[in-house]
Amino acid sequence: MNSLDHICSEIRRLIDKVVKRNLTEGILFSGGLDTSVVAFVASKYTKLEAFTVAFENSPALDLKYAKLMADLLKMNHTIHYFGEEEMHSAIQDVIKILKVFDPMDIRNSVAAYVGLKVAKENGIKSVMTGDGLDELLAGYSWLFNLNEKALKEYLSNMWQVMQFTSIPMAKSLGMVSKPPFLDPEFKSFAFGADPKLMIRSERGKTWGKWIIRKAYEGLLPDEIVWRIKTPIEFGSGTTIFPKVFARKISDKYIQNKAKKYLESDQVTIRDKEHLFYYEIFRSHFGVPAEFFKDAEGKRCPYCNSKGGNERSKFCKVCGAYPI
Repeated sequence: MNSLDHICSEIRRLIDKVVKRNLTEGILFSGGLDTSVVAFVASKYTKLEAFTVAFENSPALDLKYAKLMADLLKMNHTIHYFGEEEMHSAIQDVIKILKVFDPMDIRNSVAAYVGLKVAKENGIKSVMTGDGLDELLAGYSWLFNLNEKALKEYLSNMWQVMQFTSIPMAKSLGMVSKPPFLDPEFKSFAFGADPKLMIRSERGKTWGKWIIRKAYEGLLPDEIVWRIKTPIEFGSGTTIFPKVFARKISDKYIQNKAKKYLESDQVTIRDKEHLFYYEIFRSHFGVPAEFFKDAEGKRCPYCNSKGGNERSKFCKVCGAYPI
């Protein structure tokens, strides 16, 4: 066995261990590399209920891959399409739970929240997710051009501030979210991993999480192993939310409100979607500067909230970047 084969074998052994330790009844299932690996391993030990969500009339990229893997693993697979009414209800709940008005965070979290609610309606009390693998093993494309030193520094900072919304959202529903890749033993492996195992070129492209792809090459379909990283909002179709709000909110309304909130709240509103989320946040928690006045951490110059890690380059409340 050569060194790469040995590393891949050890990684499979480790992932088997952490998945088995975090087994649940269900899985929030995108059909991406991360959730497919979790489902592949978990299916050796239990009969999983898989849940995939998609926003109606959107190009939800996950559906094709989720169906492929669910059929391959013979999982019970629920696909739930949600419309604007359910979207509005989920947005209200997500903002109340997470106390944020960051559009990207909300678009991603709404999809997960809807999936959690559907799972609960189907009698599921605990779910696995693929959370953490992109952060731990450099799955994001913006990391690909960093040299090894810069990559390790960036990841080290990310590891200190990374948070996963499925955990508090599941708790709010009386459920438990168990991401196997956040198991301390897997995190320990990732913290010490050679950057050369994270990012590498193959098949004419640069890939993050390269060693995980190699470990499951031949065990999972190629279209899964070599699937390009797809953010939740693209996979579920919530990426079209900005178009929904652009249609519903007039130019005059946002001009007046953006000016008002900048003057009265010291909050910079970036677009119509951002305004919609901020007004929900404000109705529940008031002005960010006041709501977060006793928090410790970095102050955001765009919304005057506090609580961000001093090393963080983005505001976890309003989504401003860089700060």
